[in-house]
Amino acid sequence: MRDEYDFSKGVRGKFYNPNAKHNIPVYLDSEVLDYFAEKAKTKGVELDAMLNELLKKDIALIEGVK
Repeated sequence: MRDEYDFSKGVRGKFYNPNAKHNIPVYLDSEVLDYFAEKAKTKGVELDAMLNELLKKDIALIEGVK
């Protein structure tokens, strides 16, 4: 690394986007991931699509109980 860097030509906020969406990582236990990956493969769908659909159904059930 250099002792000093020249930022005199830098532009503040050049890449800032207030509307940017950030996807946070979700970590599953390996046995859960293996189970659902196999189910998704059997059904011929993407893993994330299948998990999103399952979670949406769970949300509907939870909201229905309130």
